[in-house]
Order: sequence, then structure tokens, then C-alpha cells
Amino acid sequence: MSTGFFGDIAPIKYEGPNSTNDFAFRHYNPDEVILGKRMEDHLRMAVAYWHSFAYAGSDPFGGDTFDRPWFSGDPMEAAKLKADVAFEMFDILDAPFFCFHDRDIAPEGETLEESNRYVSEIADVFSRKMETSKTKLLWGTANLFSNRRYMAGAASNPDPEVFAYAAGQVKHCLDITKQLGGANYVLWGGREGYETLLNTDMKRELNQLGRFLNLVVEYKHKIGFEGTILIEPKPQEPTKHQYDFDVATVYGFLQANGLENEVKVNIEVGHSVLANHSFEHEIATAMALGIFGSVDANRNDYQSGWDTDQFPNNVPEMAVALYYMLQGGGLTNGGFNFDSKLRRQSLDPSDLILAHVGGMDTMGRALKAAAAMVEDGIWEGMVDERYAGWDRPESKMMLDGTYKLEDIADWVKTVEVNPQPISGRQEYLENLINRYV
Repeated sequence: MSTGFFGDIAPIKYEGPNSTNDFAFRHYNPDEVILGKRMEDHLRMAVAYWHSFAYAGSDPFGGDTFDRPWFSGDPMEAAKLKADVAFEMFDILDAPFFCFHDRDIAPEGETLEESNRYVSEIADVFSRKMETSKTKLLWGTANLFSNRRYMAGAASNPDPEVFAYAAGQVKHCLDITKQLGGANYVLWGGREGYETLLNTDMKRELNQLGRFLNLVVEYKHKIGFEGTILIEPKPQEPTKHQYDFDVATVYGFLQANGLENEVKVNIEVGHSVLANHSFEHEIATAMALGIFGSVDANRNDYQSGWDTDQFPNNVPEMAVALYYMLQGGGLTNGGFNFDSKLRRQSLDPSDLILAHVGGMDTMGRALKAAAAMVEDGIWEGMVDERYAGWDRPESKMMLDGTYKLEDIADWVKTVEVNPQPISGRQEYLENLINRYV
């Protein structure tokens, strides 16, 4: 029986680029085959439970603006109603996946045992709904940042009891993620950092983080969880400085703890911008280092300077990022999770549907553009040509250890090496993008 929350909104269908129906896809066609794979399977898009159903419209300067029926009444009954509405929206959107934090789906109890029991009860509700829904779990995660116990971090906290409490919470959430068939498990260190170095032992905190992550990986293997463990980089906010600053920082941390072959990254568009990187930079870095896992799709307001989590609508930017993803083999276990929220003045249930329709269309259109870029091969050809000199025998010997420093110096002298600069043709390549979007 329907909750009636979304009124008479019918399931969203693909109607093509000329459609004038607001409640239709113009570019996202799940069954369209792109580079030998269905569009839905390329993008693996997911609804974020927290922004869509737990966010109440507040900001640092004002209170809640959203009046949702599950924001009042008995907490567990409200959680069940929220689950009903969530799966109704998944069905309307024909969403392949969803994601959640444990505190999004169930209230916190007086003890960890009680909290875990609440989460398990809602997970059982999810299990029953997933039997008749196509929507699967992309990833689960534990909220280790909202409760005041985590104000100084979870794994990096100076209090070992907080470390232990967080471990118990993550253990249970990983169990639930496995129970629901989740493809990944995410660790986001929103409080794993510092506000000031004056009261911080950074070496100790980094060691604690490394041990915590090793514990999670060990437990993953113990219970036979076949999904990927993901870290989500972010430079700051809410802390002044987070230890998982960006992809390169995370890779160094993983190497230091022997986990570079066990853990990958979940890259968020907005977090890339906060780190003063482009989204495609973080994608390309993760691909180069072999730790690309999944994506949180959103955008930041370029003028605000903080993480605004708006729905993606910039096709050229997403197309370039998708180009590098496709070049690197694309998604496997990961997906595009809409870590995006309505603006606090967008009050209507229909706004929630239309926001996702727009985001999904943006991703569909960007994918088609990126695929055309791959098929044309212009960028790949230009890059190959630019580095062609490294295919010469002498060049290979400089890299494979055959030539020592003095050998290279002798070679330069013998053949009178006199390199001449060659244009990088940046403007030409940038102009080409507009042919596809």
C-alpha cells in the first residue's frame, strides 16, 4: 500500500531529448548500449538515504524547513515509514542502488547494543522490500561524526573507549551491509583530523587510524564480505584538517599501513573542489595509483567555499571525468551515489524526484559524450604522440635501469642531444570538448 507521500507521480521513463515532460528522462536511458555495456551498468547510480530522507533542511544559520511525516512520532515507527517512502522513491526512479549511514535508517539508542538492535530491525525491513524491488545496496557506512562522543574523532580519538565504541559500531554496520548484499563499505573520517595542533599528537592519531582500518579489513575477510572497503577523502569540514585530505594522501596512508591492495577510494566531486583539485584530477590520480573505487556525485557552489552538496548539472565537467574513468576501465563494484541534497527552500516531495531526474540525466548525457570522446580517440592519440619519444630504445634504458646517470650524460654528449619544445596544444584540446557536449 502506498504512503501517498509522492502523490500521483508515476514511474519515470525515458522519453528522449525532445521530451517536454518534466517527469521523464531525456538522456538517461538505462538500456542504451554504450561501448558494449548498458548505460545503467556503466553508471550504477544510487540514492543517498541521508540527504533524501534524513536531512531536514537546516543550515548553520537556521533550523529545519522540511516537514516530513517521519520527523515526528515514535522513532522506530517513523523509521519504518521513512523506509516505505524511500523504496517508493527508488521504484519511481527505477534506481539501481541506494546508500546509507546506520544513523540515517534508525534512531540511536541509549546504548550501542540498543542502537544496533534498531539498525538490525530496519535492515530486516529493507531485506523484505529488496525481495520485490530492483534496488540494491551500493554501500553502507557507520555515522562516526554526529554524536558528541565523536567530537574529537572516532578512530583517532584521544580516548580509547571512543575508539572501542566506534569499532563496535562499524563491526555491526559491516555485518548489516553484508546481510543486505552491499557491494562496498565506506569509511568517511569527518572527524578524523584536528582543530588545532596544540592539543594533538598527530603520529599517535595516524597510528590509531591505521590500526582501525586494518581491523576493519581483517574483519571483512573473517566474515567473507566480498565487497570493497572504501575511504572517502575530504580535506576539511567539519574539522580544520582531515587526515584523508585527498586521493594522493590516502594512498600514502594506505601504503604506510600495508593496505594499498585492500582499500580503494570513494571520490566526491565537492570534496575534490575543497581540496583545490578538479574532479577529473582526483579520478585520474586514483586510476594511476590503482585505488579507484566509487564516486559521490554532486557539485559545490563555486562562490561559497564550502561543501554545498548540490545535484550535478554540469555536463562538460562530468563528461571529462567520465572520460578518464572509461579510459581506466570504468566502475566495477562502485557506482555514482547522489550525495546531493535539496536546497532548503525546495519543500515539495516532487522536488526530490525532479532533483534526481536532473542528476541522472546529467550523468547519462555526460556518459554519451565521454564515450564519443573515447571512440574518436583524439585525446588518446595526442597523448600517445606526445610521449612517443619514450618508446625509443635509449629512452627505455633510462627507465629500466640499464643506463646509470653517467651513461645518460655520455649519451647526451655523444649524440649531441638538443631537445626542442613542442606545443602541448591545450586550447585545441579544450575546444574539442564542446563538440561532444
